[in-house]
Amino acid sequence: MSNAESVVLVVGATGKFAGLVVPELRQRKVAVRALVRDEARAAAARSLGATEVAIGDLRDPSSLAAATRGVDAVFHIGPAFTSDEAEMGVNLVVAAERSGVRKFVFSSVIQPTNTRLPNHASKIPVEDALYSSRLEYTILHPANLMQNIGLAWPMIRDHSCFGEPFPKDARVARVDYRDVAEVAAIALTEDRLAFATLELCAGMFSRMDIVAVLSQELGYPIAALQPDFSEWAANARLPYGDPQLRLLSNVFAHYGAFGLGGNSLGLKAALGREPRSLREYIKDLIAEKNFVHQYGNL
Repeated sequence: MSNAESVVLVVGATGKFAGLVVPELRQRKVAVRALVRDEARAAAARSLGATEVAIGDLRDPSSLAAATRGVDAVFHIGPAFTSDEAEMGVNLVVAAERSGVRKFVFSSVIQPTNTRLPNHASKIPVEDALYSSRLEYTILHPANLMQNIGLAWPMIRDHSCFGEPFPKDARVARVDYRDVAEVAAIALTEDRLAFATLELCAGMFSRMDIVAVLSQELGYPIAALQPDFSEWAANARLPYGDPQLRLLSNVFAHYGAFGLGGNSLGLKAALGREPRSLREYIKDLIAEKNFVHQYGNL
């Protein structure tokens, strides 16, 4: 793939996760076409580094046909906990293949065949569509994201505690999405990850592990809490309705009963280095929050 001439369509380019893929591609001298739903998001996409913008909707195949025209590769991450997530992903796979796209990178989820978790299993039809296509696919299975710790920063900062609605000693596989974004960029611009399906995990951590690192890096104790789900959801202020919250509650119940397993071997191999550690993520999180506190959002 000739990076100087390639165009990559990035779905969700203004989001907190897919948005991390854009700078990785720009560092590799790749033109980024952002798929956004309206002009307001188009401006945001350009401010984040997108060189082109396509206005479209994953539910509208005709808009996807236009968005994928002239594109060399596609990065796709589906909207979390959406009832028709599978259909939207399949629409994009079909459009990409019809438009002659060569590479397709899908940010799926760890353990998509765990059918006890419907939001995991919703990725299966998209993966199936890729396996049954002529696209040069790479499928990523990221673990629970370390960035979810950052979403709890107000409680960490203001109340010196970090809570999640499952037992403190449950070990959950986690990964820094910056590493996932780097693997995605490698797969989109090189050939060595073609046709790979990769579990992406940096390690397994309990909440006690997390608060230990937070306490050490902040220099004062952070308590590990176990709120019930409704209390946790109210504090998190998630933009979800009741059906989405039920799916998320099911995920946390699963963590409580079984934890979430994961292995770092695939991520190490894909990156060619050790993944970012929990401590590295927390150090960067604290540095970022201190910068914002001191200088504001510049």
